[in-house]
Amino acid sequence: MKIIMLGAPGAGKGTQAKMIADKYNIPHISTGDIFRANIKGGTELGKKAKTYMDQGLLVPDELVVDLVVDRIGQDDAKNGYVLDGFPRTIPQAEALTAALNKIGDKVDFAIDVDVPDSNIIDRMAGRRACVSCGGTYHIKFNPTKVENVCDACGGELILRDDDKPETVQKRLTVYHEQTQPLIDYYTKEQILKSVDGTKDMSEVFQAIVDILGE
Repeated sequence: MKIIMLGAPGAGKGTQAKMIADKYNIPHISTGDIFRANIKGGTELGKKAKTYMDQGLLVPDELVVDLVVDRIGQDDAKNGYVLDGFPRTIPQAEALTAALNKIGDKVDFAIDVDVPDSNIIDRMAGRRACVSCGGTYHIKFNPTKVENVCDACGGELILRDDDKPETVQKRLTVYHEQTQPLIDYYTKEQILKSVDGTKDMSEVFQAIVDILGE
């Protein structure tokens, strides 16, 4: 079962991807993890990616697709995988489709966790991160026992710059410009399935399981 997760920043697609990976015993693959693993392992692809990252440049689509195809070719992905955070743009999606076609493979489902922008801005504004251990909480959905104190280490909690409403709005604008067209792309490919991401996390997961099958 080969799955792509779509959804705006803060829609909860990463959490759902982890739950899918656990239930179906397939790897949860994010491009960030792939970059880190290849750079740490000193692979040829990793070295190439690092030259761009060290200059603060975006890694070219072609190289990102090579890294992804290399990762999904590993043994633990032979029964499928969940791609989280890739593809982000139409050129990436087209390159991935072409690369998979070459090896006689294809994606089975593109699952869009659909949440209105206003909900996301409210959600992100409630997130808090520990300055000491990096633990994350939410003042409404996952509060700490003592206000602004990390349950795990007792560190101070802050609202990260990334989660401030004005920053979130900018990230959503970029998402709508670059990634939203993927909804149309995978609709045409006839593999897009949409779930209501405003519901409780367990209800969203159940809706995904209903799509994927037990």
